[in-house]
Amino acid sequence: MSVTERYKEAWESFWEDAPQEPGSVFWDSEPVLTAGLHLALYEPHVTAPDLPLVDLGCGNGTQTRFLAGHCPKVVGVDLSGAALDRAVHADPAKAADYRLLDATDPEQVASLHGELGDANVYVRGVLHQSEPADRQPLMDAVATLVGARGRAFVVELSERAGPVLRALAAQPAGPPPKLAPVFAHGIAPGEVSDVAVLDHVEAAGLTVCSAGDLPLTTTERAADGTRIELPSKWLVVGAAPR
Repeated sequence: MSVTERYKEAWESFWEDAPQEPGSVFWDSEPVLTAGLHLALYEPHVTAPDLPLVDLGCGNGTQTRFLAGHCPKVVGVDLSGAALDRAVHADPAKAADYRLLDATDPEQVASLHGELGDANVYVRGVLHQSEPADRQPLMDAVATLVGARGRAFVVELSERAGPVLRALAAQPAGPPPKLAPVFAHGIAPGEVSDVAVLDHVEAAGLTVCSAGDLPLTTTERAADGTRIELPSKWLVVGAAPR
């Protein structure tokens, strides 16, 4: 199985059209407000910090480069070649490696695991921006990559974010400037229920080590100048004990 051509083209065109300036993409907030907060929640549950870390759905690599400063080896993977081109260009020091990967393709995922061995995995907002048929294969990919020793940090918009996004999209003036391109390219965030995320985790043979709620900070601002934050839920997951 692999992602639909429509979905792949949507992400290619999104990254081809997105402005180059830092913070111009709706979810591309500074690492101190995203991966930095997530690491503080994640690290106490990482039992093998020596493992490589895979940033699954790394996009333009903003968080990947930050993670590379805290992990021995980081590999950013994404479906979009246009996104990876940006990630490589923004990382002249080659702090991380970047790979084109369709994470719904078991053969591609198994090949990466065969190369890296068990890995820790960082997943930020991938399921809720995926098509329904792709969500279980994506979580299965997480299970393959973590293997027996790794742990994954998974953060997804909660179902409470859906009404917030719809309200933003329905504003009389239209969606905020940084959110409008997401909808324009046929990407529909905030579509996964909280229970569904847990069902995908269980079906992948993973167990939840820790979980909680944390607002996901965007780069967009409300009319009063405050950052728009979206409700999200985070999980640390690993292989189910035998």
